[in-house]
Amino acid sequence: MRLPLILALTLLATPALAHAPVLSLEPKTQDAPYVIDEAEHSKAIYAILDGQPDWYRIEETTPFDFYVGLTAPKLESCDLQKTFSFDVYDAQFNRIDGRDGTTFEWWPWFEEFGKEWYWVGPEIGATFASTTVYPAGTYYIRVHNQTDSGKYVLAVGDQERFGLGTILTMFGTVRETERLFWDEADCE
Repeated sequence: MRLPLILALTLLATPALAHAPVLSLEPKTQDAPYVIDEAEHSKAIYAILDGQPDWYRIEETTPFDFYVGLTAPKLESCDLQKTFSFDVYDAQFNRIDGRDGTTFEWWPWFEEFGKEWYWVGPEIGATFASTTVYPAGTYYIRVHNQTDSGKYVLAVGDQERFGLGTILTMFGTVRETERLFWDEADCE
């Protein structure tokens, strides 16, 4: 009886800027990208560059609100470790947009739901929300930096839809991302 009440209160207390957390540690190559389902639904994809860029694919059959942004874990005892950039490509891998994280002034932000600090990087959109509608089609996002290394979070979508399945897995995902992404030993 208590679990439904806790879940209901969690839904009501979820901040307006929340993205459903997803942990994706497997390689994401151009030939085998991570598939982002329902691109308008907000997600925060926690990932680690390990020697090569990460690739993501979006396929939508109708025009959709497009939002993408980058953040990185902000560790208490060290400065911003790495910056990240992203490029957006069409179905034929022609670059159509992107943001350079090396020229962007990253800024600190405290995320209320997860109770963690982030460095906020470049985005297509404004204040974690879409400002652009993309036509139906297939798109690719490539996340990279100069060394293709480091921990980052790719935020996509801006519509909050936290179903029961998302809520049930969310707490475990949040704990795992805290353990992996906010390790002070990562200070260089």
